[in-house]
Amino acid sequence: MLPRRREHRMSLVDLLLAILHHLLAFSLAAILAAEAVLVWRQPSHDIVKRLASVDLAFGILAVLIIIIGTGRVFFGLKGWQFYVDNPVFWAKMGAFLMVWLFSIRPTMRFLKWSHAASADPAYEVPATEWAAVRRSIRWEIFFFALIPVFAAVMARGYGY
Repeated sequence: MLPRRREHRMSLVDLLLAILHHLLAFSLAAILAAEAVLVWRQPSHDIVKRLASVDLAFGILAVLIIIIGTGRVFFGLKGWQFYVDNPVFWAKMGAFLMVWLFSIRPTMRFLKWSHAASADPAYEVPATEWAAVRRSIRWEIFFFALIPVFAAVMARGYGY
């Protein structure tokens, strides 16, 4: 009787981690979409401040996804061996890493612009920097779109 309860508890933990992981991933997608919408507008003080706060939410969600994802690897039903030896899992992690790398420039710009706009009401975002951030966000979206593709492939047992 005891092993069955443990199995049920592990199944419940796996389910809760999966639900949380998916909710966080969809939330991150929404935040990334919000950033994309904001950078397609003309830069203004209000847009710059919104971008800084939206980007903060992006960072927090990304960290939570990493924490919950790590929990899935170590406490999920598939076990860590499923992930460690799976090239599709590493492709998914690579895509996530690329999203993070392409998010660095926008984050740094948003902080810079926000501080500059607070210090100088006449501050205008340089057009070249605004364009560079747009490009970075396009790349973030591209790599982010690969993550659910790899997740679906992995969930069907490929790569293991």
